Amino acid sequence: MPDFWPDSGLALLARDRAGHLAVTDDYLRAWLARPEVALTPESCAAERALHAAVAAAPRAPIAEEDIARMRDADARDNWRVIADFFRRLVAAGTVEGGYLGLFHEERVALPPLFLDRLAETIVHAIVEKSDDPFRVRAAELFFRPQTATVQDGSVLLGDSETVETLGATRGMGELGRLIVQSGTKPRNVEMDVLTAEKAALYWERSGRRDLVLDLTFARPGLDAFARVMEAWIAHLIGAEVRIQPVQQIRDERWVWHIGLDVEASAILNDLYRGTEVEEERLKRLLALFRLDFANPAIVREGVAGRPVYLGLAMTEARKVRFKPQNLLVNLPLARQA
Repeated sequence: MPDFWPDSGLALLARDRAGHLAVTDDYLRAWLARPEVALTPESCAAERALHAAVAAAPRAPIAEEDIARMRDADARDNWRVIADFFRRLVAAGTVEGGYLGLFHEERVALPPLFLDRLAETIVHAIVEKSDDPFRVRAAELFFRPQTATVQDGSVLLGDSETVETLGATRGMGELGRLIVQSGTKPRNVEMDVLTAEKAALYWERSGRRDLVLDLTFARPGLDAFARVMEAWIAHLIGAEVRIQPVQQIRDERWVWHIGLDVEASAILNDLYRGTEVEEERLKRLLALFRLDFANPAIVREGVAGRPVYLGLAMTEARKVRFKPQNLLVNLPLARQA
């Protein structure tokens, strides 16, 4: 299989007997290179000493008194987050266990950045052996915000960071930025849409994040997203489900739904209650899905045998921020499951 996403941390992990990602010292050490905790010329002696100690023994508890000795308040705050994060991963033993443990609390204690990086590692493990570029590109939605374009019935998602960079530079780097600032109109640069004809391009360009996913109904990108969501649920909680795209919800016995992002949650809640939803707001719904459980016995009473509807939406600013944890914590599972 082609290599992709070399910075996900997957290569630093080992698989346990259940196929989950066992936390290793090298995986923990890799977090010390992140900008939030990497040493800088301004790092004080106390921070340098702690950084070296954690690098030598990343599983050892990080003492509050060692953090308190640092001069810089931001550095102290960052290290407290890292200390809590490492403690959780070491206690859980696996990346999946650490990720799931975060959502058993009333309030998620870690910043979104950490959730995204954990999701990246886990979904990389899920699609690692896939030879389908559509599935691997769809898996990027699990940890990278997207910007949507809806035109002529098509729903196109581009990586938000890449879209913003190209928008600022017209794809010509620093020279492009200078041209834009000067007021000169440069050439247009477009991101390529991933199609069957261009599918092989993904493997050589995955690190550039410059291929657009077509999430239009009945096209390969939408089906690929559904398949990755199925695999995500199976890998993390062991539930076998089938997810199929639908164009609308026509169900007089609609009993359960899950918004895959904040916007979709609000829209689906209003539709479920019978609240009128303005046309412009309704247009923000980009995709709908029907989820069915292979084993209804694991579903709570009143929902067993009924479909669960899923929705993905964009914000007014056309941003798509998929929250893959919603697929885990909001499923109507019976307690004994």
